[in-house]
Amino acid sequence: MSQMPSSSLLDIPTEDLQRCHDLLGPATWRSLAGQKIFITGGTGFVGKWLLATLLDANAAFDLDCRITVLSRNPASFLNDWPTIGGRVDWIAGDVRDFPIGTERHDVIIHAATDVVAQASPQDVFSTCLEGTRQVLALARASGARRLLLLSSGAVYGPAPAGMTHVPETYLGGPDPLLAASAYGEGKRVSEWLAAQACADGLEVHVARLFAVVGPHLPLDKHFAVGNFIHAAIKNEEIVVNGDGTPYRSYLYAADMAAWLWATLLRGKPGRAYNVGSEDALSILDLAHRVAQALSVQVSVRAVRNPPPAHVPQFYVPCTQRAHAELGLPPSLGLDESLKRTARWHGHAEDSGGKV
Repeated sequence: MSQMPSSSLLDIPTEDLQRCHDLLGPATWRSLAGQKIFITGGTGFVGKWLLATLLDANAAFDLDCRITVLSRNPASFLNDWPTIGGRVDWIAGDVRDFPIGTERHDVIIHAATDVVAQASPQDVFSTCLEGTRQVLALARASGARRLLLLSSGAVYGPAPAGMTHVPETYLGGPDPLLAASAYGEGKRVSEWLAAQACADGLEVHVARLFAVVGPHLPLDKHFAVGNFIHAAIKNEEIVVNGDGTPYRSYLYAADMAAWLWATLLRGKPGRAYNVGSEDALSILDLAHRVAQALSVQVSVRAVRNPPPAHVPQFYVPCTQRAHAELGLPPSLGLDESLKRTARWHGHAEDSGGKV
């Protein structure tokens, strides 16, 4: 067991910060001792978890890390979270053209590309492409030795019929003729650019992130699990916007953070690792699972029926490589993940609910 952190950071429950430390272990954290770490996307959903767990470990294990975060609007973020103001250096700017400067950095974590923001496909692709180029320019200028690139399971495109868990060795891809492929294609380009930097001596580690759930996940965006939790908390009907047949899996955010740090600190350079849960269930089953886990009595309805002989589509990772090479223990179960997320959003577990 690691040392107990003193307090919550960025409103992330202390039990979740502790879980990340216990999954990762003090020895892995201490490999960052004295390092200068630069983070892009540090104020988004994933970025908050990376920043909070790093700050907490920095204090708990006396790492003496110096942390710099790139943000389009640091003042707005610090207005919401003033307690971290003196613990982080900030650079204001867009990831595509931020000022690089001459300061040395040992580790760069490239987590930018906000999937929550309402951006055009062209803007999404541009952020992936130009942002990665700028981050690699920073790596060269600052003498960085290691880079963690946050990619996505979207790089695989739709899984073929019969494939329920996609491995890192699958060489599929999104349809390049679809505007909706901007994110997946952008992440593919980001991975390619980062991989080329390995020839210059940069240790590149790629994390392909799948669906997650946990504190800070928006409940009013395009995330099905967030929408379902929102409806359950309000004791409203849970509506599935589709036929409910696609299969997904959900990794708890504290586990996600530990997996991302493990990818950087234990992974093999020039290698990609899927980050997610293998416990697949349909979107319709997820809706029922949310109601059950949160102990609310609400109806569940899919807006469409599946067509005859419909073959369900899977977006679920194979995580054998991550477990074997990163030494990761089993992740938190889905029911507990849903309960912790709802609790963070103000749901009282004994409140019940009626239709």
